[in-house]
Amino acid sequence: MGKAFDVGAVPFNSDGWGPPETGAAGGSSNLPLNVPFAPFSRSDKLGRIADWTRNFNNPTRSKNPADSVFDFTNDDSFPASAEDDASFRLVDGKPPPRPKFGPKWRFQQQRQLPQRRDEEVEARKREQEKERARRDRLYHMNRSNPNAPRREAAVFKSSVDIQPEWNMHDQIPFSTFSKLSFTVPEPEDLLLCGALEYYDRSYDRITPKNERRLERFKNRNFFKVTTTDDPVIRRLANEDKATVFATDTILSTLMCAPRSVYSWDIVVQRVGNKLFFDKRDGSQLDLLSVHETSQEPLPEAKDDINSAHSLSVEAAYINQNFSQQVLIRDGNKVTFDEANPFANEGEEVASVGYRYRRWKLDDEMYLVARCEVHSVVDVNKQRSFLTLNALNEFDPKYSGVDWRQKLETQRGAVLATELKNNANKLAKWTAQALLASADMMKLGYVSRIHPRDHFNHVILAVVGYKPRDFAAQINLNTSNMWGIVKSIVDLCMKLNEGKYVLVKDPSKPQVRIYEVPADAFENDYVEEPLPEDEQVQPPAEGTEGGETVTTNDVEDKQVDVQA
Repeated sequence: MGKAFDVGAVPFNSDGWGPPETGAAGGSSNLPLNVPFAPFSRSDKLGRIADWTRNFNNPTRSKNPADSVFDFTNDDSFPASAEDDASFRLVDGKPPPRPKFGPKWRFQQQRQLPQRRDEEVEARKREQEKERARRDRLYHMNRSNPNAPRREAAVFKSSVDIQPEWNMHDQIPFSTFSKLSFTVPEPEDLLLCGALEYYDRSYDRITPKNERRLERFKNRNFFKVTTTDDPVIRRLANEDKATVFATDTILSTLMCAPRSVYSWDIVVQRVGNKLFFDKRDGSQLDLLSVHETSQEPLPEAKDDINSAHSLSVEAAYINQNFSQQVLIRDGNKVTFDEANPFANEGEEVASVGYRYRRWKLDDEMYLVARCEVHSVVDVNKQRSFLTLNALNEFDPKYSGVDWRQKLETQRGAVLATELKNNANKLAKWTAQALLASADMMKLGYVSRIHPRDHFNHVILAVVGYKPRDFAAQINLNTSNMWGIVKSIVDLCMKLNEGKYVLVKDPSKPQVRIYEVPADAFENDYVEEPLPEDEQVQPPAEGTEGGETVTTNDVEDKQVDVQA
């Protein structure tokens, strides 16, 4: 029989748990000192004894929280513990995987995915950052420096100099115009004058890829005659056909007044029981505003090709030439009751038809206006009248939309941008088409050949709209338009006989009525039709920005075409 296993003597501790203190009665003297009684493995840190009495404020010590109270490297009882701790390494130190479909995963997924480093994307980001920085810089320049000339002071100046002897009669804020509404019956045509050429439908198929050069028509005369200088209106006034007389340009300015930003003025003459709305010679109404309702400031220097005045002249120049280029110039014209009342015998005039129309405002008040149509087209054997206007692009940096890239694929975005930047101009064109009862309004998209060349242009596209549908699209209410006209007519009819001027405030959304002397705005000059190049034309050709502008070959070509 083998030797029995000797478990040794197990001392009994009558005072508590664990072995008795050293030297106590019944204690064993052969046990080593400072040996913990709990079984553990040195590689298992979780089983080690914690020393809560040690000081760990020493900045030179390790900051690992796992080695704080379990560090026994300085304990004499474990001389080899330091070497073991130094050689100890975790095999896998990665954190546990997170659930993919947790509530936070949706927002952190994009950050965890690898980012695309495509050159095109990066270039676009850099351009956007540059554009944002440029706009911020312009914003702070216009608002942070009180001593610098503000855009409002430089561009938004009054269209007419207010004289100290003028007496202000009334001041009307635009907020009152939005509540007005008035319905007029269908107008009647009193007289049709002029002659119209047919529209060339091939221009409807123009795209930026097959653009056409904008031609110049220096031999055709364009007339911008005011109300009282119109011989037909004078004749109708003598026949007592109406009590209020105006033109479509003046009426559209009044109808779209709440959308205007730049200053404008209209001369009002009360003669007996009649009222005449006129424009001054050289008035801003003869030009076309550009970027009037845009938030992007235009250059303030008047001689800059992108200043508000230079762009207005350029836009009027483009609009006139465009309205004649898109016609079939084969001599086939539609003539009306009378010839052009402003043209001399044998003079070549632009294709235009004048419709003298009368509206009934109330039982005792009628309004006669001269309305214009620019072309005619036969649709299903029915004659349709057209108005022709052109939007112009001068620099894509200001609008943020490049027509050559967006017109084919995103024409709606281009039109939306123009509606934002030129809301007043488009509304006035629509109002004029409605006044003339045009069946279609054609909008041309004309751009500069180069952003720094303001003398040569190309036609990129031509789009047609029905005036009523387009008015609904741009939120132009015909009842509100006539409500504005009716309220201003009623206000002016209460004035005494004399001459007045209606001025839009250059910095506030309101209009003022001033009483002016009878000889105001008059001089020895009698308005006569001027050649197109003398009426509205950009500054003379020359060298700009290191580029030479050459147009002789184009002019020769255009003369040949006209001949």
